[in-house]
Amino acid sequence: MKYQAVFLDRDGTVNEEINYLNKVEQLKLIEGAAEGIRMLREAGYKVVIVTNQAAIARGYLAEADLPLIHAALENMLAERGAALDAIYYCPHHPTAGVGAYKIDCECRKPKPGMLRKAAEDLDIDLQASFVVGDKLSDLGAGEAVGCRTILVRSGYGREVEQGLAENARPDFIADDLAGAARWILSQRRN
Repeated sequence: MKYQAVFLDRDGTVNEEINYLNKVEQLKLIEGAAEGIRMLREAGYKVVIVTNQAAIARGYLAEADLPLIHAALENMLAERGAALDAIYYCPHHPTAGVGAYKIDCECRKPKPGMLRKAAEDLDIDLQASFVVGDKLSDLGAGEAVGCRTILVRSGYGREVEQGLAENARPDFIADDLAGAARWILSQRRN
């Protein structure tokens, strides 16, 4: 049996947007994020973060330090009764990366490599799943594999919403992750 999943962007969707977050001390959950994740997990969805981490490519964060940030994030969520199924990240950047990180890879959103890898690893039905994020790159990755997309107004979402073209609208726009989760649950396939 394949699972339905909700893929979440990290910065600006789950935690506050900090330009190139590179220290645990900078990590702060967005209000409603833990609640939304908890609701989705309780409803049986796999909840997976898929995050571009250009801070690594640009040399602002060592790749070896990223697990410390993700462990802190998972601890913050656990303190609020929420949990993730997995976290996938892309450390690359096609033009601003240094060394081996300067590549045009398949994992950097809006390309859907992280979603495809998660689907393979966790037995996820991409066409029955959702992507939630605050940027067009998040929505583009979801659209590329047939996921329904939700723009949140947190992070860069309000600015992105203002610039949306009529033909490039997400399936839903929510104020935050909790609102996105409520909409997803209202769309539940029986």
